[in-house]
Formats: sequence, C-alpha cells, structure tokens
Amino acid sequence: MGKYILEQSGSYNWMAIFALFTFFIIFIVAIFMILRKNDPLMKHMQELPLEDDETQIQ
Repeated sequence: MGKYILEQSGSYNWMAIFALFTFFIIFIVAIFMILRKNDPLMKHMQELPLEDDETQIQ
C-alpha cells in the first residue's frame, strides 16, 4: 500500500527527506544523551559560578 501511495503522489526529493530524517534522528539522540547525563563533572560545572574563589580576577 505504501508503494502504491508513493507511485501515485509523484516524485519526491529523496535527498531532502533523507536529510530531514537524519536531522531528527541526530536531534533525538542528542536530547536523549543530554537528559540522561548526570555525572560529577556536570555538577561541578553547574556550581562553578556560585563558588567563592580567592583567586578571582578583579
């Protein structure tokens, strides 16, 4: 059925569709990796601007 729909609808720009799917896949993977990131480095970077440091440039 999908093949019939594609044949009846005319020509598609398959490179544009491939680029769109590639973008969405990369975007979803990036969001997934960001949301599951929970390590000490991220905690340290999160609190870095709040730390009181004696060696700050004035």
